[in-house]
Amino acid sequence: MMEVKKVIEGKEVDAINEVLGYGMVGGGPGSFIGDVHRKAVNFDGKAKLVAGSFSRSFDNTLSTGEKLGLDTERLYRSFEEMAEKEAAREDKIDFVSIVTPNYAHYKIAKTFLKNGINVVCDKPLCFKVEEAEELAYLAKEKELLFCVTYVYSGFPMVKHAREMIRHGDIGEIKMVMAEYPQEWLANTVENEGNIQAAWRTNPKMAGISNCVGDIGSHIENTVSYITDLKIKSLCAKLDIIGENRTLDTNAGIMIKYDNDASGFYWCSQIAIGHGNDLKIRIYATKGSIEWHQEDPNYLKVVYLDKPEEKLSRGRDEIYPLAANNVRIPGGHAEGYYEAFANIYKNFADALLSKKSDYNFKREDYDYPTVYDGISGVKFINLAVKSSKKGSIWVDF
Repeated sequence: MMEVKKVIEGKEVDAINEVLGYGMVGGGPGSFIGDVHRKAVNFDGKAKLVAGSFSRSFDNTLSTGEKLGLDTERLYRSFEEMAEKEAAREDKIDFVSIVTPNYAHYKIAKTFLKNGINVVCDKPLCFKVEEAEELAYLAKEKELLFCVTYVYSGFPMVKHAREMIRHGDIGEIKMVMAEYPQEWLANTVENEGNIQAAWRTNPKMAGISNCVGDIGSHIENTVSYITDLKIKSLCAKLDIIGENRTLDTNAGIMIKYDNDASGFYWCSQIAIGHGNDLKIRIYATKGSIEWHQEDPNYLKVVYLDKPEEKLSRGRDEIYPLAANNVRIPGGHAEGYYEAFANIYKNFADALLSKKSDYNFKREDYDYPTVYDGISGVKFINLAVKSSKKGSIWVDF
């Protein structure tokens, strides 16, 4: 294999220009997110799909594998069989990508970790905090890498906002306002053949929360990533809107942070007029920052006694962490797929580095980890707990 140079802490070191092999669990017929993950991995050519158990139906796995050009020998009837047989191969997969509905994440991730295989898992990580902590323990014990794909941390202007706050550009944070409204569950489309709605509104598959678990968890992670603030306590009101539903479709959550700042998060799937409208607004002592997912290539920045700025991903100078994740010049929109690709690129770089001989440090690589997954699971569970107890404040 060809040797290339990589710079770590200012020093040039030898690395192996290797293509990782990965497997996927889930992502068969009707899967939206599985196809997104596969396309995102393909952006940079750092990993190739070589194995899979795409469905509980082996016929569906075979047909999906055939369409993707995989060797039939590496198509499996179950994730258990896949983990065991891949672990025994000399050319075993370097990591597994888990893109199933929520209920299966924990068992699948645990099985692959026990078989010595690195994990990438869609969010939320699992149902219970104890399960999430067990996965973190297993990953540490086995010295494996674990990524949870909180996609919005992959956007360059989110990364620039993070660096602005780290460098004190807008001062000390005092207030965070974040919202994520959608309209797609304004009608009971789960009764009309919508597969995505059917499993998300089913407690057996989605867990104890739909709206907070599905999109509120994105708010929690994106705010945490940008600000590095830790939640001290929260007070939540979850609403079940929609005939015969048992899980929330709307929620308002008040937040107290560890620096005594305040926050308010609103997430909704019944907000008519909104598509995928994640918006983060951060107010500090010297200025404010606003990022809008539906206009992701720009960052609004306002300082006291200065004109408003609208920073462009492709045009304006941004911090290196953000610039290193920019792919195309200004005027060409980057979005959801590129953000997912950035997460996979950074995870693959970490894994390739770890496989090489030079000193590997996970903190050198910018991707969401199993510990971010733990925080998300904790957030979901405490929001539900607060709401069920009459919207009381609960410690985080």
